[in-house]
Amino acid sequence: MTEAAARHPALVARSGPPGLRALPRWVVIVGLALLLLAAAVASAGIGAAGIPPGRLLAALGLADGTAADITRDRLILVSIRLPRVAMAIAVGALLATAGAIMQGLFRNPLADPGLVGVSAGAGLAAATTIVLGDKLLGSFGPDALPLAAFVGALGVTALLYRIATREGRTSIATLLLAGLAVAALAGAGTGLLVFLADDRQLRDITFWTLGSMAGATWPKVWAMLPFLAAVLASLPMIARGLDLLVLGEAEAFHMGVPVESLKRFAIVLMAAGVGAAVAASGVIGFVGIVVPHLLRLVIGPGHRMLLPAAVLFGGLVLLIADTIARTIAAPAELPVGIVTALIGAPFFLALLLRQRAVVGL
Repeated sequence: MTEAAARHPALVARSGPPGLRALPRWVVIVGLALLLLAAAVASAGIGAAGIPPGRLLAALGLADGTAADITRDRLILVSIRLPRVAMAIAVGALLATAGAIMQGLFRNPLADPGLVGVSAGAGLAAATTIVLGDKLLGSFGPDALPLAAFVGALGVTALLYRIATREGRTSIATLLLAGLAVAALAGAGTGLLVFLADDRQLRDITFWTLGSMAGATWPKVWAMLPFLAAVLASLPMIARGLDLLVLGEAEAFHMGVPVESLKRFAIVLMAAGVGAAVAASGVIGFVGIVVPHLLRLVIGPGHRMLLPAAVLFGGLVLLIADTIARTIAAPAELPVGIVTALIGAPFFLALLLRQRAVVGL
């Protein structure tokens, strides 16, 4: 075991099969992109009003079909299915990337925005905007909710980092406990807003707390794009720093990493991703912890490959989860947050037990 692994036992758990980790980067990225494309096409044709593959191609202008079927299918695709597919991919990409950034920043694979209260803080800010936005700000457009959720996520992330970090070292136990306390406070605030809300606002708040893609529209997708573009453009800037940060802040600083600037930038970037995702779809848990950890088992912990892979795999996982949510109980629809919790909670417990075995607790 290396000196770095001895000081950070989480590194041992993040190692994966050497043969798989030796795959060329482009093979993994291209493979994930192709899987995501195939899942998007399949999801677009699945639903209460199913669209067979032949008619799907005709609706997209790639094959011939009857005029009536093309008109009907194109209306369903453009108005309902494609916005939902696009939102699921974007939200999954943002949550998975935010989780990978937070785990790299805190140097532990158990860190996750949903588990430590960051998503709850973003949800509280969004709920406050829903209930009090018209009174305090007047009429607000689709950009207000992502902005409010971003501010909430940023505030909670900065608070947690300040509480959990002492003398340059971040305690994951303190982080999780403080996150539980912050999540409880955010839940209490959301409960108060539920008490004050009218019927329309109550439905909107319920949407945020359970997490769903049912309200997907093109304006919401466009509102997310600046946040998604900013996150994607920033990933190459922080990958090397996160790789070196795992050795410790002092070692990373001596190797040329501007540690404090990196931490501040990573916090803002993570808050932007979580805030936009929560504002668009509500609070969806466990994507940020499951996706990065599964990728580490396959490709290793290097962030230069992990971060772009998380973008693709996160979108793929949430797209599949949303497809399950809207078909498993058809014609009813489950909130996608329930599906991700059913899958992610057992995974988190297994990961926690594995970490305990690694560190000998």
